[in-house]
Amino acid sequence: MHPAFDKRGADLLAAAPEWLAPLMTGPVVQGQIDADGCSINYFEWGKRGNPPLILLHGFLAHAGCWAAIAPSLAVGRHVVAYDLSGMGDSGRRETYTVEDRVAELMEVARQTGQFDHAVKPVIVAHSYGGSVTLSALEQHHDAFSGAIICDLMAMRPETLARHFKRNRRPGSQDPDRPNKVYPDYEAARGRYVLSPPQEAGVPYLVDYMAYHSLSQVAGGWRWKFDPEVFRRDPKMESSWQRTPERIIEAPGRKAVIYGEQSLLFNADSAAYLRELGGIDFPIISVPQAQHHLMLDQPVAMIAALRSVLESWTAADCRASSD
Repeated sequence: MHPAFDKRGADLLAAAPEWLAPLMTGPVVQGQIDADGCSINYFEWGKRGNPPLILLHGFLAHAGCWAAIAPSLAVGRHVVAYDLSGMGDSGRRETYTVEDRVAELMEVARQTGQFDHAVKPVIVAHSYGGSVTLSALEQHHDAFSGAIICDLMAMRPETLARHFKRNRRPGSQDPDRPNKVYPDYEAARGRYVLSPPQEAGVPYLVDYMAYHSLSQVAGGWRWKFDPEVFRRDPKMESSWQRTPERIIEAPGRKAVIYGEQSLLFNADSAAYLRELGGIDFPIISVPQAQHHLMLDQPVAMIAALRSVLESWTAADCRASSD
């Protein structure tokens, strides 16, 4: 995020598309909270006291994936995005369990004032963050007023089996292998790829994500993430096959947004959710977007999120006037 920009980051910002630069440099506050002894890096947009919204990123990503999205969502809202522990600029833990992730979410929301408003916070979560969100709804659904799950991998069982036959499972890197130190930034940047691999509609945002995924260390540049995050939590792995059912069964108000060209959630995934009984929530595709919607089609992503959020606000207003 721009509060941490050094000269290299400022030079990167200079290459941003004209329409995007004001969003990337607008008012934002960066802070740290302590969650069970682990320092969690967060950013907030908008005014505390406005209706709350909290954003969760995907695996090995960081809060910067929301940098082009959050300012537009913060109009009339208080928006918080944070780096999950072991990723971005947050601290590290000995283990990264489902319980750790949920407790961390609750603590970030509490310490940033998300629970202080009369309106309960909405969660917007991408990919792996969506799985964390489902666990949070299963354990603390009364604490939230809704969740928007964005391109979380959800497939029919036979489709998922074929997918894993062709592709490595998420988190398949050796957790005992330390992150490599690259001799210079350019060498490290050359190794940055999105997963699943894709081109992005706004290449600048991929450069931005790569820049904030690296830190300068003795001898060169290294990825910020903790290799220990690759050590699989059996509870999380066993939940992959049940993701469609978990989305259906998750208590409370929800919506699904996905990239029309995504490899992890597609039109058949949407049809499968409907067949399982998911008929009471919207499933919205973002045209021309792949898995990384926020980097691929940020304007369309903003429109989709705003549409869901405003429809929920209108429903709440109607309910309060009855």
